[in-house]
Amino acid sequence: MKQLAQYQDGRLELQEVPAPVPPPGGILVRTTCSVISPGTERMKVEQARMSLLQKAKARPDQVKKVIDTAKTLGWKAAMEKVRNRLESPTPLGYSAAGVVVAVDELNSRFRVGDRVACGGAECAFHAEMIAVPDLLAAPVPEGVEDWQAAYTTLASISMQAVRQADVRLGDRVMVMGQGLVGLLVTSLLKASGARVLSVDFVASRLQAALAMGAERVVNPAESKVEDMVREWTNGDGVDAVLICVGGKSSGPADQAIACLRDRGVMVITGIYDAELSWKTAYMKDIQVRYSRSYGPGRYDPQYEWGGKDYPIGYVRWTENRNFEACLELMRTGQLDLKPVTTRKVVFGDVLEVYDKLESELGVVIEYRNAECGARSAEPKPACSSSGSHSEFRTPNSEFLDVIGAGNFARTMLLPHLKDKISLGAIVNATGLSARHVKEKFGFANAETDAAKVFANEGGAVIIGTRHHLHAPLVLKALQSGKHAFVEKPLCLTQHELEQIDEAMATTNGSVMVGFNRRFAPATLVTMQTLKTIPGPKTLAFHVNAGVLAPDHWYANVEESGGRVLGEACHFFDFACHLLGRPVKVTAQTVGRPRVPDSVTAQIEFADGSLAQIVYSAEGDSAFPKESYRVFGNGVVIECENFMKLSVFQKRKQAVKKFGSKGHAEEMTAWLAFLKEGAPHPLPYEQARQSMRMTFAVLESIREGRTIEL
Repeated sequence: MKQLAQYQDGRLELQEVPAPVPPPGGILVRTTCSVISPGTERMKVEQARMSLLQKAKARPDQVKKVIDTAKTLGWKAAMEKVRNRLESPTPLGYSAAGVVVAVDELNSRFRVGDRVACGGAECAFHAEMIAVPDLLAAPVPEGVEDWQAAYTTLASISMQAVRQADVRLGDRVMVMGQGLVGLLVTSLLKASGARVLSVDFVASRLQAALAMGAERVVNPAESKVEDMVREWTNGDGVDAVLICVGGKSSGPADQAIACLRDRGVMVITGIYDAELSWKTAYMKDIQVRYSRSYGPGRYDPQYEWGGKDYPIGYVRWTENRNFEACLELMRTGQLDLKPVTTRKVVFGDVLEVYDKLESELGVVIEYRNAECGARSAEPKPACSSSGSHSEFRTPNSEFLDVIGAGNFARTMLLPHLKDKISLGAIVNATGLSARHVKEKFGFANAETDAAKVFANEGGAVIIGTRHHLHAPLVLKALQSGKHAFVEKPLCLTQHELEQIDEAMATTNGSVMVGFNRRFAPATLVTMQTLKTIPGPKTLAFHVNAGVLAPDHWYANVEESGGRVLGEACHFFDFACHLLGRPVKVTAQTVGRPRVPDSVTAQIEFADGSLAQIVYSAEGDSAFPKESYRVFGNGVVIECENFMKLSVFQKRKQAVKKFGSKGHAEEMTAWLAFLKEGAPHPLPYEQARQSMRMTFAVLESIREGRTIEL
């Protein structure tokens, strides 16, 4: 299938990529129409065309992330991450309609052949096929044509803004900005019984505003908006202002406040960084509200991808119910989309449109075999990716498949495998990423369905997905006799660990967990030094993890398992590697959070050695992220970020510096096992021991007692 891809050097391409598969509980849709959002997509294209310096100035938060990465992994690894970001294609589009061609077994709301409207920048791409979760799709009613239904997501953004304004019948409302979203806001306000004054600098947009239901329009370049409002409202001011412009300046906000009545409402829609004049806003006691995209549920992975709807008694208008309401307004004719549709273009000709978006409102893309003007014909079977499905080779021990094409795999694992082993299939839920990684690293195939990797016995596979998929994919790998490398953690529950135990007892395959710090050069020197020191040792390992951003996927515990299980397991494994077999553990966390993200664990080992692991989200980023000290029989070993190692012995200090946290060495050791018959670099029993200790740490926190292992 074809999909529109954007690169960070400004290029746009129509690429042939693998067709997606339905997400759990979701659907696969053959796209008939999608709509370009001129404001959002033009901004993305313009940002992509910026120079590297301009990008850095526009996104200082990303520059900080690069610097933080350099502190912990070195500048080489940091710049490799930057290069990967810049050269990776990203999708465009978030508002589409089409016909269901496949339904996941967990979904009972849709059937093959249903017409649906779809939303979401994570799935409703400009592509011939899209895979959409249940609550980001809504059935299209009879009487609504596909090109109209394709506007549903954009209309829902506008509807949510109107809901935030809480307008009543007869309210006077000013809408600043008559781009596509502003015009849809104007129409929905009219449908709500409000009287609308629309503001824009472009005459053609003001004409469209009149067609969409505005009672009055004003061009600030020709008339003073405040005077028009004063005359229109008999000096009272408008009840609400909806700001539908982008950028960062005080002008729109100041004008909005000047036009509002006492205790009026200002709603900010879209990417506008408001700067408020305190005195005026305070004296009028205005309310400032932000309208978050399509409505309640947006950006909540439990709602959008987990399918957990909000009860209607508590949340009347979720994003999915907004979808349905917009479609009903289209059906009744109350939302007329003809005035905002300035162009229709065949998907194959879409590239030329992006150079002229500043003059467009709504651009409808029509797809192959689609009847966007009327109800679509019977659906055709889902297309294959690009011939790759039928040509999928039979895996054997000489080929390595990879599931998960995220930034970690692209920067920390795959560069150490390229040209060292034959790469079979790269599998990723997003076909665009799969195709990019296939071409960059020389894979034979790009796929979106992991089942194809497990269709035949033997071979090897790397599992680099999010954590909740690790155990299920490891089990499938072992059942098909494969040698599996899985990023940490191995699993998220004791039950999953028991299942893997059973599978290991009967498989011809093997499992290696990505505990890379075992393989770091600094660790090797530490181990060599400790071998010369008799008796028990003491390890103190401090991890300055930092505060977790609320929107980071680690915050979704069902996916990540939480930070202790998903990340701190690294350091419990490191302690086992240095000190041997653990026998008991006592752990505490700060406060009583539902899911701990800070932990202090005291571990006793069979030979009398002790370890204290402090994993904290409370520190300052200026302090090193990872540091450890080992004390034993007249020797102290100190290490910072696995980059600098100091050995204090006989009143002397020896310092060594390194440039790796062990990812390259880890891959080299595993390849030696796969290709040369070398011993397994991390036997399953050792990885299992580290996971058991991680579960024991969480048990100790829950039960407030020491856990024996």
